[in-house]
Amino acid sequence: MKKYLFTLFMLIAGTAFAQQSVSQLKYTSVPNFPDLPGGQNFGEVAGVAVNSKGHVFVFSRSGPIVSGPALGGGSGQLFEFDAQGRYIREIGKGLYGWAEAHSVRIDRNDHIWAIDKMSSMIIQFDPAGRVVTVYGRRQEAEAGPKLKIDPKDHSRGEGTDFRLPTDIAWDSKDNTYITDGYVNSRVAKFNKAGEYVMSWGEYGTGDGQFRTPHSIVIDKNDNVYVGDRTNHRVQVFDTNGKFLRKFQIDVPPDLTTRSVNGNTPTGDALARSIGAPNSLCIPPDNQSVMFLGESTFPGRIFKITLDGKVLGVIGRSGRQLGQFSGAHALACPSEHLIYAAESSNWRVQKIIIKD
Repeated sequence: MKKYLFTLFMLIAGTAFAQQSVSQLKYTSVPNFPDLPGGQNFGEVAGVAVNSKGHVFVFSRSGPIVSGPALGGGSGQLFEFDAQGRYIREIGKGLYGWAEAHSVRIDRNDHIWAIDKMSSMIIQFDPAGRVVTVYGRRQEAEAGPKLKIDPKDHSRGEGTDFRLPTDIAWDSKDNTYITDGYVNSRVAKFNKAGEYVMSWGEYGTGDGQFRTPHSIVIDKNDNVYVGDRTNHRVQVFDTNGKFLRKFQIDVPPDLTTRSVNGNTPTGDALARSIGAPNSLCIPPDNQSVMFLGESTFPGRIFKITLDGKVLGVIGRSGRQLGQFSGAHALACPSEHLIYAAESSNWRVQKIIIKD
């Protein structure tokens, strides 16, 4: 019966899944990682990053609920753990900019950058945990009706007029690139001094257009990769926003799996979800490959070349160790070690890839 369903699925999907299936990479997931203080738990884990010491930073939608001007209640906690998963500290406890955690990244100076979706702020901390720079501004209560951001309003903002930003990356000259995001559908560029330089992109399906630019990474040659999630593709640009190429992941899923959260998509909805890039990560020890975390379903992690050729796949949708609710964020300190932040499963998984 399963064989019949798979054959029928492939016939219906047609050319949408032209790429042949690929092998599963051999891997293990470390149990009980990391170790939170007694009685404390993560909420939806939106972000994960690793610094030069191997310390792991986790950005969770947890902690006291914050009410007020940031589109209703929200929350955020930024934790640091050592490489073995032992708890070190909470950074920015009760910070004004916390409203809904979205991603965290570490730059080459070990500064910590937290992207908060609902406050539309990007906050830079030094290694000691002190706020250094903020991009954007949380709207004040007196703004009233302006607080209601219409997700169908895709007029592009400029400068630091962020509206639900998603991720951040840096090139070799320490220019900063921010994907912005759920509403503005653009990439914003700032120079080393934090001054606004330019933006590119707008809402749409054409080359250089975006529908939820959700993740961004930059390779050693300063090519900028943007995970254009709702368009289920990765677009590649130079540092001035010139479109270079694009690719899609089209590996069919295991049809026996089910979505962890919500209905399992079928038909066109399934075709759009396959390979939809939730997260991107380039390991520093092999910058000719990339890891791509898929949306909540099918929920896999792919190892690919920088041109989009799939080299292997990790996991499937599920709640068990080694399964995923979709990797909302990835950190890959090496080609054989990945940390996956999961929103629906409320956890971080430490994945060790075997040769």
